[in-house]
Amino acid sequence: MDGFTGWPDEFARRYRARGYWKGRLLGTVLSDGASTWPERTALIDGDRRWTYEELDAWADRVAAGLGARGIRRGDRVLVHLPNVAEFVALAFALFRIGAVPVMALPPHRESEIVHLAKLATPVAYVVHEDQRSLARMVPEVEHVFVVGDPGEFTAFADLEHDQKSRPAGPDPGDVAVLLLSGGTTGLPKLIPRTHDDYHYNLRASAELCGVDHTTRYLAALPTAHNFALACPGILGTLWAGGAVVLTTTADPDVAFPLIAREQVTMTALVPPLVLVWLEAAAEGGADLSSLRLLQAGGARLKAEAARRVGPELGCALQQVYGMAEGLLNFTRPGDPAEIVLDTQGRPLADDDEVRIVGPDGKPVPPGDAGELQVRGPYTIRGYYLAPEHNAVAFTQDGFYRSGDLVRRLDSGDLVVDGRIKDVINRGGDKIPVEEVENLLLSHPAVDDVVIVGIPDEAMGERSCACVIARGEPPTRRDLVAHLTARGVAAFKLPDRVRIVERFPRTSLGKVDRAALAREVGS
Repeated sequence: MDGFTGWPDEFARRYRARGYWKGRLLGTVLSDGASTWPERTALIDGDRRWTYEELDAWADRVAAGLGARGIRRGDRVLVHLPNVAEFVALAFALFRIGAVPVMALPPHRESEIVHLAKLATPVAYVVHEDQRSLARMVPEVEHVFVVGDPGEFTAFADLEHDQKSRPAGPDPGDVAVLLLSGGTTGLPKLIPRTHDDYHYNLRASAELCGVDHTTRYLAALPTAHNFALACPGILGTLWAGGAVVLTTTADPDVAFPLIAREQVTMTALVPPLVLVWLEAAAEGGADLSSLRLLQAGGARLKAEAARRVGPELGCALQQVYGMAEGLLNFTRPGDPAEIVLDTQGRPLADDDEVRIVGPDGKPVPPGDAGELQVRGPYTIRGYYLAPEHNAVAFTQDGFYRSGDLVRRLDSGDLVVDGRIKDVINRGGDKIPVEEVENLLLSHPAVDDVVIVGIPDEAMGERSCACVIARGEPPTRRDLVAHLTARGVAAFKLPDRVRIVERFPRTSLGKVDRAALAREVGS
């Protein structure tokens, strides 16, 4: 696919020889399950249930329908769905014909959808009825399929086609999915994951986490997110023969009864949701006895909260630190308590090459903090159609510059101490400050603005817009209305607004964001 930077040949040969890349396509995750255990439950969405055989047949019908409409290998399809069964059927249909899902997240609105449509040039947009109006913002997209009431567009249900033939499928080295970056400089970048590397990602994650046919995985985080999709998530659970339970909300009022009813054994949450679950469990009355493993990731889970998981939720905790660009770190079953509680785990693969460097680009002494850089069998070598950004985001020898500040313990486990990039991690949602700042600068009452992260017990960080006003100072309500009118996702809206006279500066004249954060956070 044009715009895709793959691995150099010497690395590709190494990863195949060492068994990371097995030449398996993502579509086989489901078809293999249908052949091996056809009558076993694969997917649960409310009162709707599918066996492996039924889900496999549904994905085939959708694949045939996409092919009948001329969608082919390499075409991009913008997928913008909540955690519903149609997401799973569509993903496997696209994997099979070699079309590439672009995984928009449920909170995304006009700003992000228009950007993704321009960048990825999708031939189709699949959206839930609740956000159907967004399709009018991307008139250049040829096909619009709607889950639910289609309005003037085409119902997703009408995609299904009984013809057995479909277009030629992909090769294992093809891009299988375009995930979204958390973004540090503007709107999201596209992360190209291949069938080969992503199959390893889900397979190795499932094996490490002990996922098997008894696993019942609750997809409580957005299914379009790397964590819930393949770490091991939905794909890893189906690869191992387990059952996936979908929910559109992780609210304990919904999730706890679902855990009891479906005998859920495993789920993944971001730290703010872990805190919400702990508070709800403390009220009593919930039956969480089936839950065996809770993964916590997306942001650092503080040790104080980590210590409460076992006693209050009755399950094991696994800390996960990773990135959609590739590298995954897990604490392991059997790790000492201090590792599980106080670290974010160690790399998944033996061939994950991790180095920690200082501002000069040289490795820091063991145990010191520095920027994590990584390359390996499932870490990308470049964002899609982003040559200028790639020149900055990757080193000349192919290491991805994560922007994360980490320390490595003697055990090999990593401790995440923060970031060197200007991004706010609000409960696992990454807020690219430059994008929001640029939009706020278009407000007539804003002369200048800097957004900083303020420590918060529940969310990890909350955002604060520090504004130098022009005339009458704007209120938070003014700025939120301004951003909302421009289609900005809700999680990017500033939690606080502070009017300031000036910004602190470094010796080089740049805004000292750390000093500003201390000022407004005190």
